[in-house]
Amino acid sequence: MTEITLENVSKYFGKVKAVENLNLKIRNKEFMVLLGPSGCGKTTTLRIIAGLESPTSGSLAFDGKDVTDLEPKKRNVAMVFQDYALYPHMSVYDNITLALKVKKVHREEIMERAKRTAEMLGIEELLHRKPSELSGGQKQRVALARAIIRDPSVYLFDEPLSNIDAILRVRMRAELKKLHERLGTTTVYVTHDQVEAMVLADRIALMKDGKLLQVDQPRKIYDHPTTKFAAEFIGTPSMNFVECSLLRKNKEAYLDAGSFRYRIPDKFLNALAQLSGSEVLLGIRPENVRVSTKGKKGDIEAEVYLLQHLGDVGYLTVAVGQHLITAKIDPTLKHKEGEKVYLSFDEDFLHIIDKSTEKVAI
Repeated sequence: MTEITLENVSKYFGKVKAVENLNLKIRNKEFMVLLGPSGCGKTTTLRIIAGLESPTSGSLAFDGKDVTDLEPKKRNVAMVFQDYALYPHMSVYDNITLALKVKKVHREEIMERAKRTAEMLGIEELLHRKPSELSGGQKQRVALARAIIRDPSVYLFDEPLSNIDAILRVRMRAELKKLHERLGTTTVYVTHDQVEAMVLADRIALMKDGKLLQVDQPRKIYDHPTTKFAAEFIGTPSMNFVECSLLRKNKEAYLDAGSFRYRIPDKFLNALAQLSGSEVLLGIRPENVRVSTKGKKGDIEAEVYLLQHLGDVGYLTVAVGQHLITAKIDPTLKHKEGEKVYLSFDEDFLHIIDKSTEKVAI
């Protein structure tokens, strides 16, 4: 098993900065997900680990040994690509055993490893088929089998589920999670799908514009984002953001949104010293917004704008002046457009974000 260390890694394509000064340690047996939007540098980082790209600067180590200039074939890594990269003229058996044949592994051992791997992934009946005879999910399993049969020290996945339908994608996520638990091999997984990242990752490395923004367990990033981007990118629906001005009066502080004013709980007052100015964003997730038809002191008056029923969950979007705020509600509740309701926030999950730096103060 392998620990991977990227130290001050940068990669430039001409004048374009694909990755900038990346420092990341991937623990032995960890399932690390590189998450971010298209063009954030996550696939380039994966290719640097694989040896398919050389860093412009910085170093890469496996278990403390520098492998920055080591050839890909000597790194003992297996990569699963987005497009599966199966040889169309070969059978499934030949596709998954090719690497072992190149290494001149004994024929009986190849057959035994192919049988064991096929059973693990449920593709025993597909071994004599060609890729053109397979569904998307079956091709994905064959690509996984080709990686697993090599018994590598590191698995690298480049958006492997993006080409299969939504229902199968959910099932394959679960299978990948169980597979990692069974094999216990260090895994680096690239995706732009935050739900996929939340389900699979031991830790998430969140990237944007070639930079690493935050590394932590999925739930910790969800509950304690350090930037507006992290707060916005992780979670569906996205966090609500309301532009406010920070006001202080005596020993109290308020967020003034124009159409409403919200008193900041005393326990957060010391954290406000981090702010660079008075222009801030109030951030609150839909599940931390409470909606009532009867207001009490401190509640915010609002008007129903849109109701969405999604089976086992409902989302109510309300207008507070020019601001729209979405709340997660009981799907059995019924509200009419224009109806007056009242909002309150769960203060334990309130975020205040510096508008100029986009850093989270609370």
